Amino acid sequence: MNQSDLLFLVVFLILLSTLTVFVVQFWRSRRRGGDGEGDGRAGWWEGPWDDDDRKR
Repeated sequence: MNQSDLLFLVVFLILLSTLTVFVVQFWRSRRRGGDGEGDGRAGWWEGPWDDDDRKR
């Protein structure tokens, strides 16, 4: 196994683990109901900056 094969293997493992994390996060959010209304938590894409647009 030369250096090129090792580099390919490392890059492949990083991409595979990243894809696995995205799939698991997507599956958990779909299972929870999509927008997280059940437990009072916001989705991972929402942050405190969304409160600035709320009408008072």
